[in-house]
Amino acid sequence: MYRTHHCGALRLEDAGKEITLAGWVDISRNLGGMTFIDLRDRFGITQLAFNMEENADLCNQARKVGREWVLQATGVVRERSSKNANRPTGDVEISVTALEVLNSSKVPPFTIQDETDGGDDIRMKFRYLDLRRNPVQQNILFRHKLAMETRKYLSDAEFIEVETPVLIKSTPEGARDFVVPSRINAGQFYALPQSPQTFKQLLMVSGFDRYFQIVKCFRDEDLRADRQPEFTQIDCEMSFVHQEDILNTFEGLTRHLFQTLKGIELRDFPRMQYDDAVRLYGSDKPDLRFGMQFKELNHLAKGKDFAIFDHAELIVGVCADGIADQFSNKDLNEMTEWVKRPQIGAGGLVYVRFNTDGSIKSSIGKFFSDEDLQQWAAEFGAKAGDILFIMSGETDKVRKQLSELRLELGNRLGLRKSDEFKPLWVLDFPLLEWDETTERFYAMHHPFTSPKKADIPRMLNGDHETMKSLRADAYDLVINGVEIGGGSIRIHDRELQSKNFKLLGFTPEKAEDQFGFLVGAFEYGAPPHGGIAFGLDRLCAVLNGQNSIRDFIAFPKNNMGRDTMIDAPSAIDDVQLNELSIQLDIKK
Repeated sequence: MYRTHHCGALRLEDAGKEITLAGWVDISRNLGGMTFIDLRDRFGITQLAFNMEENADLCNQARKVGREWVLQATGVVRERSSKNANRPTGDVEISVTALEVLNSSKVPPFTIQDETDGGDDIRMKFRYLDLRRNPVQQNILFRHKLAMETRKYLSDAEFIEVETPVLIKSTPEGARDFVVPSRINAGQFYALPQSPQTFKQLLMVSGFDRYFQIVKCFRDEDLRADRQPEFTQIDCEMSFVHQEDILNTFEGLTRHLFQTLKGIELRDFPRMQYDDAVRLYGSDKPDLRFGMQFKELNHLAKGKDFAIFDHAELIVGVCADGIADQFSNKDLNEMTEWVKRPQIGAGGLVYVRFNTDGSIKSSIGKFFSDEDLQQWAAEFGAKAGDILFIMSGETDKVRKQLSELRLELGNRLGLRKSDEFKPLWVLDFPLLEWDETTERFYAMHHPFTSPKKADIPRMLNGDHETMKSLRADAYDLVINGVEIGGGSIRIHDRELQSKNFKLLGFTPEKAEDQFGFLVGAFEYGAPPHGGIAFGLDRLCAVLNGQNSIRDFIAFPKNNMGRDTMIDAPSAIDDVQLNELSIQLDIKK
């Protein structure tokens, strides 16, 4: 056999045993009469010891090996004279009696250590080497454990795992599909699923009652740190349930994962209406690790001959507690320039500093008296030592801008702690969104989301303006300002589903062509049902206090959607194109 133990297994109680290890050279040290090699595998590192006086040939052989060479070493476990308290195997070493080189290695393009000298680009190109680094391996192992615990929990809760197709029909609603040409059916295309939505609903019609799948999904959309063109969902659906049943079930799963994997007890899962989330935090995924709720000032700030406020739809701000002494004028100017960046797009920022000596300083002091500003302080509950940050403009835009400012203040003030977790259910999203450019409604979640039961009569009989106020039986789980998952109660009635398609601009023919298989199934006894999908990659990142999902994916794409390791996407040759009946007309 290549090994009797792995490189993280040996302890002091193993002293005297003859063992064989196999792994990669992490580092070697030539100390004259002694040579040491740290041998690494995914389980850990064990030190190999070679003594020139005891076996000069073996010691000289050890001195010739380089980093990342693959070795097999046989020897006797002994207690180290100089122990390494930072390593589980640090009390022992192997006095090597036989060494075999299983494979040599070129010099790696970056150091394969916890703290590497490799940048993102080079590590992505040589991802198979990056995956040897312990922090990345630990992320992948964590993902494995999370998936296994999810399967155990849901199986114990009577869910069954069912695979759904990967080659499906394209549905242009929502994000762009990745499409796959069919050779046999010339001129026709499959799509890769953005989610298994329709199939899991059909499984409910089929009577499976509780379904789940840890499933790969695909969306051809712009990328950022928490998005990839292919990602993994914990996808679930349940029959004969109301919204509360689903929230309770997946609160339970979330509590279980945090407790089992991190030893963290999540206590409260507060609920918040979508409208309140947007009004109080400017976001449908607010970070509740810190306060700074929005306060609106239209009734106090208008009519003072300050044109920027007088012409604004909304004047709104936040109060940062106790920072007046630590925020200099330079800091305030930096914050103003920060919100003016194109990414935020604000025209400016108003501040009011309530100094600890009782004085008030404001960037708009010539328009507002101290008495006016004291009224603002009362509205915010501000005290000496606090600073108000005020923004104004179009309602939707200014709320988003202030939301970004709130998060940036949270970062700068150390309020967004990576070891603190605040979950939140956001409920009752709008069912439809009206787009002024295209002059049509879009589904806030997807076309199969049910309106609130109380809103169904208004949906079936209401006018255009009524449709804008319809609420969805939809819910998102948010943790630390990150949407972990979302779902809804589904429409299970053909008439209601057909009405929703009509509101979304589907002709009866288009609805039948794209979703006839689903609404047709509703005529054969569809049960009330609903579901949810968690982003597995995103959940891994949040549990570990990280912003990017890339290091929890074994082979991720870069920010341009490319796999630089295998150089994909890439061109295909003319023979394949002809077989697929595809003619390219790309203007360079």
